Amino acid sequence: MNTPTEPTAPTPVRVLLADDEHLIRGALAALLALEDDLTVVAEAASGPEALAMAKAHRPDVAVLDLQMPGLDGIEVATELRRLLPDCRTMIVTGHGRPGYLKRALEVGVRGFLPKTVSAADLAGIIRTVRAGGRYVDPELAADAIAAGETPLTPRETDVLELAADGTSIAGIAERAALSQGTVRNYLSSAAAKLGAENRHAAVRIAREHGWI
Repeated sequence: MNTPTEPTAPTPVRVLLADDEHLIRGALAALLALEDDLTVVAEAASGPEALAMAKAHRPDVAVLDLQMPGLDGIEVATELRRLLPDCRTMIVTGHGRPGYLKRALEVGVRGFLPKTVSAADLAGIIRTVRAGGRYVDPELAADAIAAGETPLTPRETDVLELAADGTSIAGIAERAALSQGTVRNYLSSAAAKLGAENRHAAVRIAREHGWI
């Protein structure tokens, strides 16, 4: 006589969390740990560390901060698409700049949402993304449509935003984890693309268009 067997529990979704703010990353990890079907297998505080952790732990879903030292979330997502094509990627951002949404979708990001999202919603979106779905925050999508296309690359946008408060080249380089020469090149390129005579005018133009 065959004895009934207990149904096998589904394998938890393996999640990588990458955010350079330790407090936010720790809070997200603690909240997601309350979900029976989600397991945080690795955490990272920078773009390069996120790639290393992803290669070591092979997560199902990588939840990436947009702005991180070394490589930003979109650059990490681009590399993960090449290195781990089965890993779904999501961008969580406190800076909903419209230009980033289109770029994120182009490199295969499946989720794009603000850091104000609730833990319950985040867990649900992770499940949706793992299942092959897509989620884009409606307000971020509307802002992107209203702002139009940005001519700036993600790195040019980052550096231009860091220059917005009058920070020196050295200060920008330190905050962006770039060399001073690279910062000058990004600022010069951004100004040229925007038809601005200097970085201050470039900041003004980019702000008027909602690109920073």
